[in-house]
Amino acid sequence: MPTAARLVAAFALAALAFVLSGQIMPLMPDDTDFGYFTHVNMGLALVVGWRVIGPRAGRGLVPGINNGLTGTAVLVLLALVLQGAVEMFRLANRHIYDGPFEALAAIFTIALEYFFIMAVPSVLVTFVVGGVVVGLATETANKRWK
Repeated sequence: MPTAARLVAAFALAALAFVLSGQIMPLMPDDTDFGYFTHVNMGLALVVGWRVIGPRAGRGLVPGINNGLTGTAVLVLLALVLQGAVEMFRLANRHIYDGPFEALAAIFTIALEYFFIMAVPSVLVTFVVGGVVVGLATETANKRWK
């Protein structure tokens, strides 16, 4: 059921994904082709905000902050796996892998490499502060337009 909390959570998390994507791009190697990187992350954020953060709104201030942080963590985890899968398919077209299981394992290896690239203080601070803001905005929307 559509609610104001779901809508605010989706758009607030999409805005956070836009900011985080912009912070992560300069950290990657110079020859990286980002393509639809920001758009994919924002679309994923819309879904995560609508499905994860929005329905859990209305439980109070501290649970709202935890809700925002949890939703942001889910977004980062899903985005890492999705971007790892995209990179794995790009490498699989070059016949890098010997079999399908090696290719599937590479998704998680690539995602972990991407995590270590993005794990710098400026991105982590944005992650935490943005998660708190998303959680508080969702709680405020739930109280105001219930």
